[in-house]
Amino acid sequence: MPSPPLVQRVEFVTAICRGRSVLHLGCTNHPYTAEALRSGTLLHSQIQAVASRVVGFDADAGGLETLRQLGVTDLHRADLERLDAVDVAETFDVVVAGEIVEHLANPGLFLAGVRRFMHPASRLVVTTVNAYCGLRFVLYALRGRGGTREPVHPDHVAYYSYATLGLLLRRHGFHVDECAFYDLGREHRPHNPWYYNLTNDVLVTLSRQLADGLVAVCSLPREP
Repeated sequence: MPSPPLVQRVEFVTAICRGRSVLHLGCTNHPYTAEALRSGTLLHSQIQAVASRVVGFDADAGGLETLRQLGVTDLHRADLERLDAVDVAETFDVVVAGEIVEHLANPGLFLAGVRRFMHPASRLVVTTVNAYCGLRFVLYALRGRGGTREPVHPDHVAYYSYATLGLLLRRHGFHVDECAFYDLGREHRPHNPWYYNLTNDVLVTLSRQLADGLVAVCSLPREP
């Protein structure tokens, strides 16, 4: 596989979703759904703007209700590690798992459940934070209080790298068609201190594998 390029996460994901039916797994942003809506950074809204149809699954009842109050439909409360129990019987052109695998105690069960929502031409798009993100390394080194204060989302239980994410997907029966690193999002830059953005840009210019996150685009194995 060629060296992964550096992309913008939202632009990359929405380009794949454009004009297609999409299942968005982890469609809220617990516990920051309201803040993401106010700042215009909620991925579900970005996908809705380009897809032909979007269905959202999430375990966060409060976040789903926040979306419903804004008129968002086709939302289902779901345990993403028990997708076999969800009462939706259809397949989608694209399944987006945006920033969700790092929240899961059992990502294998999650990936096994995803397959029922895919047809032979479907694509699974997985995005996650990069274990080797340079900006987080710098913040942890300077502000980590001896290792007790990490620059990490309060609901994350794992980090993935290019190698470990690819292995996880292959082990659970997916063909990895494409990988990319994603840069610090344009949608987040206005809300960051200027020196965060500058530190990121210097590090990523030196080495793009120090970027903010990873994207993997996958398909089901082709029949022999």
